[in-house]
Amino acid sequence: MLKGSLPALVTPFKDGQLDLDTLKKLVEWHIEQGSHGLVPVGTTGESPTLTHAEHDLVVETVVQAAAGRIPVVAGAGSNNTAETVRLVKAAKAAGADAALVVTPYYNKPTQRGLIAHFTAAADCGLPIVIYNIPGRSVVDMTPETMGVLAKHDNILGVKDATGDLARVPNQRLSCGTDFVQLSGEDPTAIGFNAQGGVGCISVTANVAPALCAQMQEATLAGDYPAALALNDRLMPLHKAIFTEPGLVGAKYGMSLLGLCSDEVRSPLTGLEDSTKTKMRDAMVHAGLLN
Repeated sequence: MLKGSLPALVTPFKDGQLDLDTLKKLVEWHIEQGSHGLVPVGTTGESPTLTHAEHDLVVETVVQAAAGRIPVVAGAGSNNTAETVRLVKAAKAAGADAALVVTPYYNKPTQRGLIAHFTAAADCGLPIVIYNIPGRSVVDMTPETMGVLAKHDNILGVKDATGDLARVPNQRLSCGTDFVQLSGEDPTAIGFNAQGGVGCISVTANVAPALCAQMQEATLAGDYPAALALNDRLMPLHKAIFTEPGLVGAKYGMSLLGLCSDEVRSPLTGLEDSTKTKMRDAMVHAGLLN
């Protein structure tokens, strides 16, 4: 079962091209730091600006580098069902453990359309994690629809980025207690687990993987005082990272740690100087920088 801290992995670039050597080093670093899984080529991995060949290559590289030591959940979302099926099949061929499939954005399908879309993805034979993020996709999968999909053998859970903590118990009722619920929002991850979640697909974990993993382990052990103490260190970083698009903040923080370049692809741009100051201050608060 997927659980704990699963960084939504950034995709490092060098002079506009994929930096695969750095990507491999990041996989090793995350394993050393205690991350419980990796999620490449989601939104944080800049999937909207990767070519199809680059997308597939990043998944293959991460799977090979992880070498079965921790699970890899490959981003495989599109608002085109045929393209989603292609991405899921490619992730399966690469050896990914599961695929993260977002609710189709922009074309705003009905709940019936969501069932058709995710059923087609799941029929590819790879475990699927539903990614429900209404703020980006402008469509919200209801707990009832999720309950219908949870009956499919290959639909194992959800990355819930609604920010609505009541979704967790409601989805326990509609999907069953074995349905894997992962938070998609760092600031509410503790409350999410208290309601029945088992982990977080985290942006902050790109910068502070050990702290995020320790916090998740504390909640899963029922040690909420320890989890709260860790989150007190992390909360300013959660806020700073999302001052601008989260992956930009994450890459800048990683650049301060010497892990990768802060280079991002247009239409995203580097951080404003004021946000850079927030990031530095938050990392000092977390004990990541002096």
